[in-house]
Amino acid sequence: MSALAPSLPPTGTAARVLHFRDVAKAFPDGTVALEGVDLDIRRGEFVTVVGPSGCGKSTLLRIASGLSPATSGTAEMDAQRIGYVFQDATLLPWRSVLRNVQLLAELHGISKTQTNQAARDAIELVGLEGHEKKLPRALSGGMKMRASLARSLTLDPDLFLFDEPFGALDEITRERLNDELIRLFHAKGFGALFITHSVSEAVYMSTRVLVMSGRPGHIVDTFDIPFGPDRTPELRFTPEFAELAGKVSSALRSGHS
Repeated sequence: MSALAPSLPPTGTAARVLHFRDVAKAFPDGTVALEGVDLDIRRGEFVTVVGPSGCGKSTLLRIASGLSPATSGTAEMDAQRIGYVFQDATLLPWRSVLRNVQLLAELHGISKTQTNQAARDAIELVGLEGHEKKLPRALSGGMKMRASLARSLTLDPDLFLFDEPFGALDEITRERLNDELIRLFHAKGFGALFITHSVSEAVYMSTRVLVMSGRPGHIVDTFDIPFGPDRTPELRFTPEFAELAGKVSSALRSGHS
């Protein structure tokens, strides 16, 4: 992956990209997925949500993206452009890496010249140079996720939404992509809302970790992450990391009970 100079704006002066106040979501069958959720994200913040299965984490993302309305409360998306990365890379099997990465820019009506340049820049950023002509079937799981990430990067999003994007990958590939995404985050300065089941991944990736309760999901604890942008894999083996991950795990268990 290319070396990138950090352009992260100071959090206090950065533009707000997402605002939730007392957000609730109930489905027609009577299921209440979310209740009383308060959340603010600014550019330059990487906010990760952990919680038990079925607590409404993915519903939270769908509301943030505008794909699903909140039943009550205030849900405002102040970002001009949103990137959305799913657990499945969702690449079109008949399109090459380059053509897949170009897709969102094409759908947004960006000119062919700009789309081509943005796609090639994004491919370089995620380390897929030399693989532009390959079809998805020729890619590893990690390469497919890089292509999915590059596709959203072509829009230069203010807000990135991640729905457990690395959950199906092996541990080594997952940790490598964690490092690459951290580098991209500090280079681009977007706001991020990241969903994961992994406490270790949450603590390693984030500037802030939110712990959700069981259904109906609401935020039961918040942890500011003190580690700076120069994180390395060795951080995971430090006493400070272990202590913080333990606190998040404890809050997760308490919220689930």
